[in-house]
Amino acid sequence: MEQTALKAGDTAPDFALKNQHGEEIKLSDLRGKKVLVSFHPLAWTPVCDIQMKSLEIKNAVFSKLNLVALGLSVDSQPCKKAWGDFLEIDNTDLLADFYPHGEVATKFGVFIDKAGISGRANFVIDENGKIIFVRVYDKSEIPDIEEIIRFLQK
Repeated sequence: MEQTALKAGDTAPDFALKNQHGEEIKLSDLRGKKVLVSFHPLAWTPVCDIQMKSLEIKNAVFSKLNLVALGLSVDSQPCKKAWGDFLEIDNTDLLADFYPHGEVATKFGVFIDKAGISGRANFVIDENGKIIFVRVYDKSEIPDIEEIIRFLQK
């Protein structure tokens, strides 16, 4: 079953997931900041590597824009830890949407049921929990992080 991604203007569903360090990150705890929820299909794959590294590289820019970036996939927390260490991602939370499998991706409308993975998508959520930007990508497409920065600088 294909899902329809949430749209700009929708309220972002709250979630609490473990990051690569085993810490629980709750979306509602980030109110007062903008949040980039960046879904990727699977760790240890080339396009996902580039997508998550781009979040880490732009971390200082995001901070100046009052934005926190979160990378999500259906991989387990230990997998996210090993992958994050391998990629040297220290300042970006890599969240494990592992159990219930793909629950957050499903809530955002980007879980690909037949493959058991999340699609590739970026959602920007404002300081009050409303989605203000949505872009769904082909699984082979590298998301343009500069597009997010330009959007936030408007």
